[in-house]
Amino acid sequence: MLPPELLQEGERQMTICNACRYCEGYCAVFPAMELRRNFTKADLTYLANLCFDCRDCYYSCQYAPPHEFAVNVPKLMSQLRVEAYREFSSPAIFSALFRKNALAVSLITFAALAIIVLLVLGLKGPGILFGIHLGEGAFYRVVPFLAMTIPALAMALYGLTVLLMGVVHFWRETQGHLSEMISLSDLWRATKDAFGLTYMKGGGAGCSYPDATFTYSRRWFHHLVFYGFLLDFASTSVAAFYDHFFGWQAPYPLFSVPVVLGTVGGIGLVIGTSGLMVLKYQSDRDPAEAKMLSMDVAFLALLFFTSLTGLVLLALRDTAAMGTLLVIHLSVVAGLFITMPYGKFAHVAYRYAALVRYAIEQRRTHSVNP
Repeated sequence: MLPPELLQEGERQMTICNACRYCEGYCAVFPAMELRRNFTKADLTYLANLCFDCRDCYYSCQYAPPHEFAVNVPKLMSQLRVEAYREFSSPAIFSALFRKNALAVSLITFAALAIIVLLVLGLKGPGILFGIHLGEGAFYRVVPFLAMTIPALAMALYGLTVLLMGVVHFWRETQGHLSEMISLSDLWRATKDAFGLTYMKGGGAGCSYPDATFTYSRRWFHHLVFYGFLLDFASTSVAAFYDHFFGWQAPYPLFSVPVVLGTVGGIGLVIGTSGLMVLKYQSDRDPAEAKMLSMDVAFLALLFFTSLTGLVLLALRDTAAMGTLLVIHLSVVAGLFITMPYGKFAHVAYRYAALVRYAIEQRRTHSVNP
């Protein structure tokens, strides 16, 4: 449940923005806002998830602090998103993970590391963990195939299920019908906007991030993270295909498809997450929400260490360090999967749903007023 004072503040600021409309060309939030005269909880939740935290509006606003109106749309939207993530997560008991997200992510990752190390040492012994393993199936001599894949699949399916349930909750909360989501044209527009990061272009000159200067740096770093993640997912999928259909077990040759995809994706993730972390460090704190910043840093750190440990494992897989590196890499991946629906990863699902709703609204508006 969103705090009443936050809803009141959201309605106040959006009413001021709706009267001004100076920022209508910056992103999708303001055209969507202009279709409304009153701002309910459903409206504010939708607008908040449509916001990409570009911050052009903050630095352009004549009513931003220290003006007495104190309009701070980026911070307001971040506060609303944090509360929406908590409300839409399930089971409700795990919504507390959003409160101290960085701490929760750290504890879960270290717990996963401790459990995996103890299991490997207890079941395999230190000789396996610290030995040299070469050739096909080397990874599975340290961590058996089923022990590696079944928990990963279970965690991934659980996370995706929780996110899907959250999106359904979001869609109904924002007064939508599930049948609306089957429009191919609307899905296509939302997909183009999501994959192209359309609304990180600001008014065409980029985002005012980390300061008032217009720049595309945040957009390009986001692209590296997004497409790096997709390449790593493709690498894992190809490797699974090799294993199940051809019987070819990892590790694969350096110039094989899974390794090339994973390497390029991993490098993209390392560069992208590092760049975004630097921008976070340099960014203005006035338009930021502390809880969202904590989630951002925790998520970026998980992605960074997932890709970094994977690349180091690739480089040292023929040495005695392989077993230790494999355990560390799997622990970070476990931390990523476990916290997937309870951290910043959730923004992928909710923002896409908001973009679909925006596409539906714009199509209907233009059909009525061509």
